[in-house]
Amino acid sequence: MSGFFQRLQGLESRRQQAFMAALCERLLPNYVLYAQTTGQGNPAGLRAILDLVWERLSVRDARIDFERQAEKLAELAPSEDDDSFGARRATEVVAALSALLDTLQGEAPEAVLEVSRASRGGVRAFIELTEGEEDGERLAALVREHPLMADENDFQDAVLEAAEQGPLDRDALKTLRRLGRNEGVSNLGLSAEE
Repeated sequence: MSGFFQRLQGLESRRQQAFMAALCERLLPNYVLYAQTTGQGNPAGLRAILDLVWERLSVRDARIDFERQAEKLAELAPSEDDDSFGARRATEVVAALSALLDTLQGEAPEAVLEVSRASRGGVRAFIELTEGEEDGERLAALVREHPLMADENDFQDAVLEAAEQGPLDRDALKTLRRLGRNEGVSNLGLSAEE
């Protein structure tokens, strides 16, 4: 895994941003599901902010006030009082997108690692919730060998490879975005109708 993180940190910032945007795409259905089940949140608002990120990656001189977008994003986070599983996953989506916005406003060297770890952490939490294993060692092994974690690792590897290769032009960005959308299935294997 450390080789993966070294490669990730070695990417130029625009490629890191594309990697993070693809991961945010894949996390988005978790937020949508939270909003659908609780009536809280605003998936369209989140979608709009992520669309602006893709626009900024495609059109280098696109004038977008990401400070304002960060303020809007903060308003879309689930209430801190809500400690439900869905709220925590929705909060991960907001945090990942927030880390991405930080990189668009200036230096945030750890952001790309935070987003990668947040996505994996959500998968780990989901496995812990669904498998209900009490024994720490057995749970760690379960998480490592779980199909959802294998899928998450393969997905991040694929996104990293796509972000590393060739010029990061419109076609490459479209490919990354399509990869991130993952046919509407989130890192937890869940899908929501937007």
